[in-house]
Amino acid sequence: MKMKKYCICLLGLWVLSLESLGQQTQLVSKQILANYVQEFNALDQEEAVINFVPNAQSYQWLEANIPLFECPDTLLQKLYYYRWWAMRKHLKQTPDGFIFTEFITKVSHAGKHNAISSALGHHIYEARWLRNQQYLDEYIRFWLYVDPKHSVQRFHAFSSWIDDAVYQRYLVTKDQDFLQKNLLTLAQDYQKWETERQLPNGMFYQFDVKDAMEESISGGRKAKNVRPTINSYMYGNAKALIAMSKIVGNDSIQKVFLPKMNFLKQIVIDSLWDKKANFFKVKLEKDGSLCDAREAIGFIPWYFNLAPDTKAFAQQWNALLDTAGFNAPWGITTAERRHPLFRTHGSGHGCEWDGPVWPFATTQTLKGLSNLLTNYKHHAKLSPQVFLAELQKYARSHQMNGKLYLGEYQDEKTGEWLKGDNPRSKFYNHSGFADLIINDLVGIKPRADNILEIKPLISSKSWDWFCLENVWYHGKNVSIVWDKTGEKYKKGKGLSIWVDGQKLKTSPKLQAIVCTMP
Repeated sequence: MKMKKYCICLLGLWVLSLESLGQQTQLVSKQILANYVQEFNALDQEEAVINFVPNAQSYQWLEANIPLFECPDTLLQKLYYYRWWAMRKHLKQTPDGFIFTEFITKVSHAGKHNAISSALGHHIYEARWLRNQQYLDEYIRFWLYVDPKHSVQRFHAFSSWIDDAVYQRYLVTKDQDFLQKNLLTLAQDYQKWETERQLPNGMFYQFDVKDAMEESISGGRKAKNVRPTINSYMYGNAKALIAMSKIVGNDSIQKVFLPKMNFLKQIVIDSLWDKKANFFKVKLEKDGSLCDAREAIGFIPWYFNLAPDTKAFAQQWNALLDTAGFNAPWGITTAERRHPLFRTHGSGHGCEWDGPVWPFATTQTLKGLSNLLTNYKHHAKLSPQVFLAELQKYARSHQMNGKLYLGEYQDEKTGEWLKGDNPRSKFYNHSGFADLIINDLVGIKPRADNILEIKPLISSKSWDWFCLENVWYHGKNVSIVWDKTGEKYKKGKGLSIWVDGQKLKTSPKLQAIVCTMP
């Protein structure tokens, strides 16, 4: 019965795909996807855990659901497909609907159906680009309505930017009905956080372990520190609730959350910005001082465009280029390398966030960098070339013993996965990657209006061509094609935007472009 339902689901998606493609010529060969899937499946012959889509059906599911991507950087291209292939392994059908797991095997600290909420925001940002949004519909509803009734609740076990992620997903899908049905519950959940984690001064505290960032230099499992993480999340959540309430016409929610949003933005700047260090830091519970360590969580305010657009604040990002700061051979460290307590909080195998490279944090930092480069005027020494270099470094880190691998966290010098080849850590679904290609590198910037906006972070000096094809956006099929000479795709020179098989707009240069959707 399960396989029958699965086949029907695939058939429906296949028909939808054919209907929406119209007469558009396929620019990216599906054989590319087929070859990668064959390679990835061969690396996972034992297939220790099988959820909704087994490896044998992974090609069909991916072909029906994901945008196709082709570029001259074969590593980025391969990792784009590998991350979709790995995320698919975590899609689980339960009596309570579909969910995405974090750990591929069962872990003791998970809730119902092995669900954990720590990377929920990453999951939503990534899966919003899937063609079949039933998976996210049910996954979000699981956290809002099923988990709170379970004997072992895990939704508030970790800080969350769910409201922001749900709104960012809406900007892709334009599913107003989903917002209408769930907005009140989302607003009530925000208020629950206020009862649980808000201090009398209006800021939010969090234990580092509940930020999913345990054993940090600034944190503590019992320390009620005021952290850039949860305060930025709650700002982003309030901002999203306001935007969603405008869409569904709920004036009362707008009035409630507008002052909360404005207050949080100002108090984060006033309380967590260290002017001497030029960095957002953690305020310590013990004495109210700012921690002397610069940590990657200081970049999170840019994830939500909270930080002011000034030269002084932009200077923080120069630390990303500094080898004594966050620049390490295998990625972006979670704490500055110069600090005397760098890599001192564990044996190297204890989930420490005092320096090792975590894909979770790398995803957040790269999203913040993308926002800096596309939404701000002041960039300090940062550039699109830096974004590409860091994304490439992130891609290179997906290996163990010369083979593709995705784990929990890594030694910043050697690339060793510090949990080893632990079964629970294989295919660790705790970060994002495809979204960084679609939303940031290629630069599709979803909007609530009928405008399609592209702000690429790739230079014509870096790539002569690329194609992101069959992006399901606002109920239409969108493709972005860059062909410097016109010889690769035979569709003309330059940048072109295609919607439902029709060329909508072109530019001779690889640059920001906007057009009205048909």
